[in-house]
Amino acid sequence: MAHVALLGHPVAHSLSPLMQDAAFAAARLDWDYAAFDVEDPVAAVEALRVLGFSGANVTVPHKQAVVAACDEADGDAVNTLVIRDGRVLGFNTDKEILAGIEAERACVIGGGGAAHTLAPALPADTRYFTRSGRWPPDAGGCDLIVNATPVRSELLVQPVAGQTVVDLAYDRGDAETALVAAARAAGCTVIDGLEALVRQGAKSFELWTGVPAPVEVMRSAVRSVP
Repeated sequence: MAHVALLGHPVAHSLSPLMQDAAFAAARLDWDYAAFDVEDPVAAVEALRVLGFSGANVTVPHKQAVVAACDEADGDAVNTLVIRDGRVLGFNTDKEILAGIEAERACVIGGGGAAHTLAPALPADTRYFTRSGRWPPDAGGCDLIVNATPVRSELLVQPVAGQTVVDLAYDRGDAETALVAAARAAGCTVIDGLEALVRQGAKSFELWTGVPAPVEVMRSAVRSVP
């Protein structure tokens, strides 16, 4: 059996284990996926390498720090690790979340690892807003809004018709975040946190296994949770 991990802090809320295990089963692969709450991602990656893991996902707050554990890395922040022949390769599959979105100006809320992994797929004219810097968020004149924070219940910016809204935060089941609810009410194009999870997770699956991801199985898995 091959093993894949999720490294983050915290991770108890994550739907990635459910989603990836459903994908492995659908693809008839003898693989499993387990979440580990870790505070030192570099030490954790070394442990995975020694134990013979095939790879990992990396989530908040370790997407930047984990680059130090990689032999090769796709930029200064990664969310997917492939461990091959004792070497750790870091990839950025978060870019897949924005695939197909054409935007000229973006408003990004958040300045952590998630914002960094999305950066290569964002337009040159992108405004970043953080509570420790430029605040409050202003999406005026933007055709894309991205919430790259875990904030769910507070509406940090008011979307308007014609904008595309991407919210990385998610709640289990049918609950919508405040931003997603406001965006749908305004008639925006919306990629909610569950769809974002599936998009990046499908690409991670393919990097680990080398086979096409069963995307609809993954989508069904995360949306069937009560």
